[in-house]
Amino acid sequence: MERYLNLSGDSGVGGYKIGVDYILVQFHTGMFYRYSYARAGRHHVERMKILAAAGRGLSTYISRHVYDRYDRDA
Repeated sequence: MERYLNLSGDSGVGGYKIGVDYILVQFHTGMFYRYSYARAGRHHVERMKILAAAGRGLSTYISRHVYDRYDRDA
């Protein structure tokens, strides 16, 4: 798990792990959510990977575009 840089200083994201076709996001609440190509779509997952590595915008992106499109069985 990589620590999320949180350059804006107010993100709810604490960490992430990038896989080939998914991103696993850990929030400060302690909850983990896995967003995959299958549920969230390739475009969204790839955008989330970029935002995670940049350390800015991931939480906002999730809330605006893929909020409930996480893998239910992860």
